[in-house]
Amino acid sequence: MPAYHAVLFDLDGTLLDTAPDFWPVLNAVRASRDLPPLPYAAVRQQVSNGAAGLIQFAFNLTAADADFEPLRLDLLARYQQHLAVNTRLFAGLDHLLLRLQNANIPWGVVTNKPLRYSEPLLTQLNLRQTCSTLICPDHVKERKPDPEGLLIACQQLKVEPSQCLYVGDHQRDIEAGQRAGMHTAAALFGYIGDDEDPQQWQADFYVEDSNALEAVIFNDH
Repeated sequence: MPAYHAVLFDLDGTLLDTAPDFWPVLNAVRASRDLPPLPYAAVRQQVSNGAAGLIQFAFNLTAADADFEPLRLDLLARYQQHLAVNTRLFAGLDHLLLRLQNANIPWGVVTNKPLRYSEPLLTQLNLRQTCSTLICPDHVKERKPDPEGLLIACQQLKVEPSQCLYVGDHQRDIEAGQRAGMHTAAALFGYIGDDEDPQQWQADFYVEDSNALEAVIFNDH
């Protein structure tokens, strides 16, 4: 018997491996400023921090700097043209989503990624039809770690938060899930920095890959 009535995912670094598309786009912005490319591994760790985090990392700027916002907008404009070139589901998640579908367990996405990127990305990867709810910053007053988006998703799916699992690769995801009254799973395969210790997040589960996550959801122990 499945342990949950619904499963919700963070997007970047949890459901989708988007770093292969952010990496060349960020380096293109750097190249336009005559800066050398950054290594993939370094960029990958920053993707869950969004466009602002990537600009802060790549240019050593803060949001107060005059160049920050033009660089962020440049990055986003380039990214919108490069959404689903090399982005894919993380390994094995295609099988997991199919199993959820076959078990009539709805799944959805609650992300801090704006709708104008999230929706076309899911559509281009043929995931939008089976994604039962998509909650973006456009739909809430407060982003994660505020639980508002997760609670809205539960309302749309008609499930109690306590019957839902939220999967994420960042401390803000686990905190949001906890504050919403959900069970939480930390995706250790996601974009976790070398300076982060996920064990401090106090998630209910820590999953190394899709098989481990599937075991949590379907009690395959």
